[in-house]
Amino acid sequence: MKLPKNLTTILLAVYLILAGLAAFGFDFPYMGEITGAVAIVAGVLYLLNR
Repeated sequence: MKLPKNLTTILLAVYLILAGLAAFGFDFPYMGEITGAVAIVAGVLYLLNR
């Protein structure tokens, strides 16, 4: 199963943006769960594309 590398890059960018917002105190409900899920999916996709 070959997924587009852009999807992994986009998920990593979303994770970094959310982590940066959290560092500056911007928070919304379930931010921790969303950030964790995005990080896990991006990591798995990155490993699958290797």
